[in-house]
Amino acid sequence: MLEKDQESLFTTWLEEHSPSVMKVARAYTLTPDDCQDLAQEILLQAWRSLTNFEGKASPSTWFYRVALQTAMNWHRKDKPRRSRQQPLMEVQAVAAQDPNSAEQAQYRDTVEQLYAAIHQLPKTDAALVLLYLDELSYREMAEVLGISESNVGVKLNRAKKALSTLMGEQTHGS
Repeated sequence: MLEKDQESLFTTWLEEHSPSVMKVARAYTLTPDDCQDLAQEILLQAWRSLTNFEGKASPSTWFYRVALQTAMNWHRKDKPRRSRQQPLMEVQAVAAQDPNSAEQAQYRDTVEQLYAAIHQLPKTDAALVLLYLDELSYREMAEVLGISESNVGVKLNRAKKALSTLMGEQTHGS
């Protein structure tokens, strides 16, 4: 692939898949700065890996796989520094006419609780939940994670139960 074609393809994919990159980065980090750093690392790794794209998977599956693998590696390497940090609960604002409405506040609270619960899941389960939230099919999730579709179903049900328990604990604990 010519470099100009590669750059054009990457730009197109970036426009289509940048929200997924940010979701993955947010799920694996505790602070906005770390989220931005990880997102940049994911994009750098995707650029470096683009020449290895063989077209066997869809671009979204390939991009997710790169994002999740990069995030899991980053998470593992960065663990000592993160153990000294406290999470900063900052939620991206949802477009609304009145950002201070009760409905908006409830939404932000729910999203904060969800991300806090996702942070407590094992990282492979967190990855699966993110794929589910992005409404990927079981087949697409299986391709991204390199597991069978039936295993996706089993793991996803367990992750949902764990999230439900964690969300319940956070609601009752606050």
